[in-house]
Amino acid sequence: MQSQLVAPQRLDYLDAVRALALLLGILFHASLAYLPMFIGWAVMDINTSNVAGVFALLSHAFRMELFFLLAGFFSAMTMKRRGLRSFIASRLIRLGVPFLLGWLILRPLLVSGWEMGAQAMRGDVDILAGLAQGFASMALLPENLLLGTHLWFLYYLMLISMFALAIRGVFAKLRFEYSHASHLLANLFKCLSSGKGRFWLLALLTAPVLWFMRSWGVDTPDKSLMPHVPVTLLYAGFFGFGWYLHTVPKAMDAFSKLSWSNGFLTLVCAIAMIGLSPYEMQAGHEYHSWFKGIFVFACSLFMWLMVALSIGLCRKLFSKISGSMRYVADASYWLYLVHLPFVVWLQVWVSEWPVPWFVKWFLVSLITLVIGLLSYHLMVRHSFVGRVLNGPRRSA
Repeated sequence: MQSQLVAPQRLDYLDAVRALALLLGILFHASLAYLPMFIGWAVMDINTSNVAGVFALLSHAFRMELFFLLAGFFSAMTMKRRGLRSFIASRLIRLGVPFLLGWLILRPLLVSGWEMGAQAMRGDVDILAGLAQGFASMALLPENLLLGTHLWFLYYLMLISMFALAIRGVFAKLRFEYSHASHLLANLFKCLSSGKGRFWLLALLTAPVLWFMRSWGVDTPDKSLMPHVPVTLLYAGFFGFGWYLHTVPKAMDAFSKLSWSNGFLTLVCAIAMIGLSPYEMQAGHEYHSWFKGIFVFACSLFMWLMVALSIGLCRKLFSKISGSMRYVADASYWLYLVHLPFVVWLQVWVSEWPVPWFVKWFLVSLITLVIGLLSYHLMVRHSFVGRVLNGPRRSA
């Protein structure tokens, strides 16, 4: 009965956007072995390219922001449909359980991948020794507990969800919806979602947060459970904006409206980011601060434009019900959770092959997706794990 009630209200194009954000993360991680500089990734391939660096730079600038905006949108939807208790229960089950169990399962596999990657760069890979070292690392617990995997986004999503509930509770206590301040806030959000200068205003609000990142762009906060303040503010802003887009009819349509001018502006921002990124390592340059400021603003503007563009394109292409797209959307969460060990192991496997980097990138990505989809179809889709990740099955 529950699936019958939920299915007709399913927004297929937003399912496609969520799948895009998560699958783009797999391609992003698969590209990191082919960057022209060593960034501390598990392995650095013998063949690298600036093109891989450009892809990593641009994709990392908006994929998680897109995910958190959608998380805010769907959180508001869940709260409205099912109420507070059901919302909290769904966050604990769909976020907390995968975070805890996923970390325990994936951590030794990732450590083994890093060990094998280090061996590969020394020219001598021992798979069994790498696996043994990976599982031996678990004996060091509780040291580094819940650290060092790509599942940090679940931790931050839980934190931000709790913050959202706390803010909602305070506003309800103060009857904030009837205050003069609420009208000012509503007008601000309306301007940010549909005004002509909305992306410039959003970029102005976002740029100061990016300025305080440790690197040019968005930091990955996987080294500590202490919330990274700039990252928390950034993703909380996108989450809150997504929540707002659900509360106001047609706000999502207005925000994601496609236009040639926005497409051109996105391209200009991308060119600026690519051109200025080499100066990140030139801290002694006399114009370093100016270059950083321009980069940060261009990145902020690119971030919002790409989020809106991704939603708008998916709304244009995937608004009609599609069983295959729903399948990919449902599978994408599982794919993202389990992909990283396969990506790293495959990168190590092909690292010495004398073939072009993009062939390896394609092969690593394809094999990872095939393994992920097969495991989802055979072991997850109709199982208890599938119900935990995606909720009750919804008809296509």
